[in-house]
Amino acid sequence: MSNIAGKAYAMNVITPIPWWKAIWQHAAFKFVVRFPSNLKGLINLSLIHYARWTIIGRNSFPHLAPSQPKEDLHYSYMMFESNFNGSWDQYIDSFSFAIPEGLDLFWRFNIGYPKSIPLHGFYNYIRFNQIETDHFYNAYPCASSNDVKSATHLYDNLKDFTETSLELSDEDFEQAYNALLLDNQQYLGCMEAGPSLSLKEY
Repeated sequence: MSNIAGKAYAMNVITPIPWWKAIWQHAAFKFVVRFPSNLKGLINLSLIHYARWTIIGRNSFPHLAPSQPKEDLHYSYMMFESNFNGSWDQYIDSFSFAIPEGLDLFWRFNIGYPKSIPLHGFYNYIRFNQIETDHFYNAYPCASSNDVKSATHLYDNLKDFTETSLELSDEDFEQAYNALLLDNQQYLGCMEAGPSLSLKEY
């Protein structure tokens, strides 16, 4: 199924933006980088693997050969890419409620952007501009974003335990090992195929 690989869903949205407004959009990106508190809600969303906004200038599209005709574009374009766990609906809802001001800051200059609230207009805007992902490679298809974070924590803690337990007696090793299990039980679990996603109808 397009857009889905294991537990992850890939979203690609390309929206037109007037080339002269793209300059202001670059300034908005720099503002967010300097003051990342605008994205605090996004960073705290555990279902997101990755999210990126990129502006492609109307004269910036690559030409692979001299025979390729040059585009005559009236707009620049903003590309939004993201990988996340869960359904399309869950993601859009979470995004809108977590950083409504941030979404408006990113998309406000794009053609036809209705604002992130109310949700109905934002739903239609994303749905209309979304590009289907025909090829989606996922290195860990059975792992959610939280699974990856848990595995990272567990790896670091196991590495520390290995280095600090080499000289322990049997009794001390047993105590340290039991403490390790107790301290890391929230990171232990098995990764399995996720449930079928309820996708939005296009």
